[in-house]
Amino acid sequence: MKLLAISDLHVGFPDNRTAVASLGARPDDWLILGGDLGETFEHVRFVLDTLAPRFRKLVWVPGNHELYVNPHEPGEPRGAARYARYIELCRERGVLTPEDPYPIWEGEGGPHLIVPMFLLYDYTFRPDHVPVSEAVAWAAEQGIAAADEVLLDPAPFPSRPAWCHARVAETEARLRTAPALPKVLINHFPLRQDLVFLPRVPRFSPWCGTRKTTDWHVRFDARVVVQGHLHVRRTVHVDGVRFEEVSFGYPRERRSDRSIDAYVKQILPTPEITP
Repeated sequence: MKLLAISDLHVGFPDNRTAVASLGARPDDWLILGGDLGETFEHVRFVLDTLAPRFRKLVWVPGNHELYVNPHEPGEPRGAARYARYIELCRERGVLTPEDPYPIWEGEGGPHLIVPMFLLYDYTFRPDHVPVSEAVAWAAEQGIAAADEVLLDPAPFPSRPAWCHARVAETEARLRTAPALPKVLINHFPLRQDLVFLPRVPRFSPWCGTRKTTDWHVRFDARVVVQGHLHVRRTVHVDGVRFEEVSFGYPRERRSDRSIDAYVKQILPTPEITP
C-alpha cells in the first residue's frame, strides 16, 4: 500500500478532464488530491466520483480555485460557507479532509501521521523591502495580478489574510497536540517562501503562502511536505525534509507524450529515485 499524490487537476479544461478519466486504478493505494481540482462543485464532484472507486482512500485539501465564485453570481456559497460545502461533498464519499481526525498511515514507509491542511496566504511572500500592504501593487508593476482578488471571497472574514491567520492558528493548535509520529504535511500552498519557484511569473509569490509556516516542517516533525499551486513539479530537501510539488497543471504546461499516470507522485515509501 503506497501513498501517492497529485494536485492542480483543473478539470475545467476538457483535456484535463479526459486525462483524469483515464487515470489508472491502484486499489491498494491512497491518493492525495492537493487542491485546485477545479472551480465548481461539479468539477470537484467529478474528480471524487471518478477516482474514489480506483483507490483505497482519497485525501483532499482545497486550493484557491475551488473557492472561486463570480461576484455577480447570485446564490452561490462563498468563503467559509463554500469550503464547508466541499467538506460535505468529501464526507459523503468517504474522502479525508482538513476537518477530519488525522489518520495514521500504516502502509509502506509507515507509520506516519497524515496531516491535510487548509492555510491560504497572507501576501507575506514578498521581498523584505516591500511592505505587505503594497505586495499586490508590487506584483502589478510587472503586470502580475491574481484572479483571487476578484473571485476568492473570504466571507465571513474581513480579508484573505484574516482567514489565513485563523486557519493557521487553528491548525497549529491541532498539530501541537497531535500524536508524536513523523508526519506528512499536505497543503495546497507552499509552507516556505524559498520554495516558491515561479520562473515565468516570479512576482506571483504574494498569493503563494504565509511566513507563519516557515519552520513547520521542523517544529512538527515532518518527513515529507506535499504541495501544489506553483505548476512547477520538483523535489527539494530542506533540513532533511523532502518537499514535493505535485502539480498536474494546465494543458499547455505539460509534455504531450506523458500520461497523467506519470504525474502521480509516490510520497511513501520514499522513492528510490526522486526526479
